[in-house]
This record gives sequence, structure tokens and C-alpha cells, in this order.
Amino acid sequence: MPGTEAGRYGEGLFRPEETGEAGRIDLGALAYDEVSAARFTALGAGPGWHCLDVGAGTGTLARWLLESAGVETVLAVDRDTRFLAAGDTPGLAALTADITAPDFDPGRFQLVHARFVLMHLRCWRRMIATLASLVAPDGVLVLSDAVDLTSAGAPATPYTTVMRAMWQALRETIGTDISWVPDYPYLLKEEGLHRVGAELHAPPLVPGSPLSRFWADTWDRTRDAMLATGRVDEAQIERARHELASPEGAALSPGMLTAWGWRTDRAAPDRHS
Repeated sequence: MPGTEAGRYGEGLFRPEETGEAGRIDLGALAYDEVSAARFTALGAGPGWHCLDVGAGTGTLARWLLESAGVETVLAVDRDTRFLAAGDTPGLAALTADITAPDFDPGRFQLVHARFVLMHLRCWRRMIATLASLVAPDGVLVLSDAVDLTSAGAPATPYTTVMRAMWQALRETIGTDISWVPDYPYLLKEEGLHRVGAELHAPPLVPGSPLSRFWADTWDRTRDAMLATGRVDEAQIERARHELASPEGAALSPGMLTAWGWRTDRAAPDRHS
């Protein structure tokens, strides 16, 4: 079965030691941080909250929680924390850890958050349960992962062809699977969380935008794996890059589904829904 013996994110692909990987992560943050921050605000994140940010990357959201939302502390967790300058921000601590390890238990938090993390883990179902168990009473779990509205039923264009090849390559090399992501609200309910909600955001693909640059960079880093699928060749990838950079291009980016649920049903109502 393809992907059964695949590697892991940060090993086979997207290795943190590769030149420019922090910049690629930051391009994704520029595309999605505003949406995540708005959800944290709506859920009431603020003074007195202790937060866990899983797969924190370069720490943009962790620092936003401290500097803009005014939370008390953020524990930023990643398997490689080289991009986190935790000492520069009061209240921010970095923890190098593998969240899939059986002994991962950093404490209990009012906010537990993971974005674009579980989709890359074969044990995603177990990890939803693990992260839910780290939510303190009256705390909230917020999980975000990718959904793709661009490939299955879309016309065959250079862009959609390369996107299909990319998802197949990610599945076969590092085990990425986004097929289950639309089930997030039901999965959080199964963990006993209350007042579960979900939202979907698909930023526009604008030439030269952070999101367009993110996908172009991601294609570059997965080029060999995409070619190995046999679905695309070099010329098709270059045509897709041209389409992505052209104002005449017409395509929908994969989006981000965010789901949340409270540890009890006694939490204060959202400021916005």
C-alpha cells in the first residue's frame, strides 16, 4: 500500500535544515495567521490563559497570543525548535518533543492548538484524543488542517494536475492524509467536547501573494516526489508555476478547516461566532 513505509514530515520532506524552510513556513503564516488569531479572539483567549501551541513552527501565533491577546504563557512545541527564539518573548517557552510519544504530557492548558500538524501524522486519530486530554476544565481545543476543494472534481488544468500530484506525493512519502479533515467536528464530539464548532477559510490565489509563493515553494520542495508519482513531468510543473504567477490564472487554493470544542459546557460564550 503506498505510504505504508513512508517517512515523516521534516525528514523525507520539509527538513528544517534546508535553506529557506523557515521562510516557507512564514509564508503559510502570513496566509493563515489572521484567521487563526480571529478565532482565538472569538473564543476569548486572553489574560490568565495558559496555552499550548503544537507544531509551532517559527512561533508567529505563539507570539501573537502573548503580545496581542495578552495570555499568560505559551508552551510552543515542535520536534525541531530551531526556528523558535523563545527567550525573546516573555511568557514563551519552547519544548522540543515528539507529540506522538506515549509519554507526551506537558500539562493542562486553557487553549490547546495545532495547525497543519495532524494531517501529516498516521496516528492522527490517537493524537486528537491526546490533545483533547491536555485541555483544562473550561478550556478549549482548536485544531486546523487542510481541505482541498481544488482537485477531485475540478477541470484538468496545469494547476489542478500538479496539486493532485502533490497530494499523492505527500501521502506516499510522509503519510499526509487530508481525507478525514471534514470530519473534525464529529471527531471532537466523540472526545466528549462541548459546543463544538467549525469554519472553513480558503484565501484567494493572487499572483505574488504569500499563499501563491507558499505553494510554488512547496512544489519546488516536493518536485522529485511529484515526478515519482508519474502524474506530472517537469514541463507540467513549470506550466503550473506560470499559471500560479499569472493574473490570468483562475484557481481555488486548498483551504483551512478549523474546529474547536470546549472541555466542559460551562465556558463563556464566544465573542463572535
